[in-house]
Amino acid sequence: MELAVYNIDGSKTSKTVSLDEQVFGIKPNDHVLYLAVKHHLANKRQGTHSTKGRSEVKGSTRKLRRQKGTGAARIGDIKSPLLRGGGVVFGPKPRDYSFKLNKKVKRLARKSALSYKVKDENLMVLEDFAMDAPGTKKYLEILKNFDLENKKTLMVLPEGNHIIQVSARNLPKARVVAAENLFTYQILYAEKLLVLESSIEKIQEVLLKK
Repeated sequence: MELAVYNIDGSKTSKTVSLDEQVFGIKPNDHVLYLAVKHHLANKRQGTHSTKGRSEVKGSTRKLRRQKGTGAARIGDIKSPLLRGGGVVFGPKPRDYSFKLNKKVKRLARKSALSYKVKDENLMVLEDFAMDAPGTKKYLEILKNFDLENKKTLMVLPEGNHIIQVSARNLPKARVVAAENLFTYQILYAEKLLVLESSIEKIQEVLLKK
């Protein structure tokens, strides 16, 4: 599979890059994508929610009225879940929502997400470039060259680059990540994937590991 390589000024170069079908051209597995997204969101949850049961609510344990003879339903103390201010029945308690996901499943999910991007023509390969100093305007200018300033974008670098990452961090819809740290949720969240030419080899190296 061949894709054209673009310059950061928005023009198409004469170069093309070859994509491995085992990474960018597989039949996407939707269930695995669901598991990967669920795994990511579950791991982000703090799980600090907490409610008080009737044994934890402050109040008297005196029986409010006698059991029989009033014509009304029997009732216990003021901490009853049936009364306002009483305890909560089966309410949430602090818990850990994270769960384990196998490496092979995570890898398949990333391949599926990348394959969807290629299939929908939402993956663009850019020629490698460098920035001398951080500049949000410079980074925004690159996005404007492709009419992507108002879209959610993810730029994939071959390795961490502080200057480019700092340049993009003030743009709410722009994200930058190193190829080895790329994960499924990021890929699916972005409307357009901007992959540097030398990042292709790095992505394939990571996802084709046995």
